[in-house]
Amino acid sequence: MSDSPTLSAGMPAEALEAAPILPAAGRRADRSLSIIVPILTVAVLIVLWQIFVVAASIPQYILPSPVAVAKSLVSDWGILSPALWVTTQITFISLALALIGGVGFAIFLVQSRWIELAFYPLAVILQVTPIVAIAPLILIYAPTRESALLICGFLVAFFPILSNMVQGLKSVDHNLLNLFDLYGASRWQTLLHLKLPAAQPYFMTGLRIGGGLSLIASVVAEFAAGSGGPNSGLAFRLLEAQYRQNMPRLFAALLLLSALGVAIFALTSFISWLSLHRWHESSLKREN
Repeated sequence: MSDSPTLSAGMPAEALEAAPILPAAGRRADRSLSIIVPILTVAVLIVLWQIFVVAASIPQYILPSPVAVAKSLVSDWGILSPALWVTTQITFISLALALIGGVGFAIFLVQSRWIELAFYPLAVILQVTPIVAIAPLILIYAPTRESALLICGFLVAFFPILSNMVQGLKSVDHNLLNLFDLYGASRWQTLLHLKLPAAQPYFMTGLRIGGGLSLIASVVAEFAAGSGGPNSGLAFRLLEAQYRQNMPRLFAALLLLSALGVAIFALTSFISWLSLHRWHESSLKREN
């Protein structure tokens, strides 16, 4: 008989001890690939872009090369960085206002069927009205340009958060609602301890959508405003570079806007994962 311990099925004990390590290693490999593959794809596209511009001898005022964009990003950083900070502030403040307003209004709507019938259509009207159409009116009636930009960002990000929260608050398991009623829980106790926790996944979905939309609305509103000054954001720098035919700066500003959008999506996705990964089915890691 062999001295090495074996299982009844004939599998060595060492193999059994190593088996649980494989799924973890596979998950780490998948996680690494999910980071490396997009980076390599972007790098290849940038290289092809550079080769195309150089090979075709395209002038910089028509299509700048990635090298020219990088140089402009460095040389014009003193102009672009304050604009990036202004756009970032407007985006996050308008998103915060939309979160407060969307969650508060959703709680107000679900209190009564009649309240929802009376006020929800108003929110739908605000959502389906293009922000490009109402931005000039907001710029006219708002007391300051900054407040107008905040209002535009708020209006666009407000409805996704509202609709997701309303759906989440109305999707609570009726058996749990009956259990709370059985134990004599008040309406506010049911809201705090049952409905709001159950609506958290819906809220996180609205947060991810609203983060991107608030940035889009801020840029569109600044396009409509079209005014410069020390408090101008990246949208105005885009217009300014276009008027001056400074294409490298235009592409640099566009690159910063894209990077800001990706950062907002990554931040909201991380917040969502942080809140849901321990208990919600959509974020639980599955063993294969």
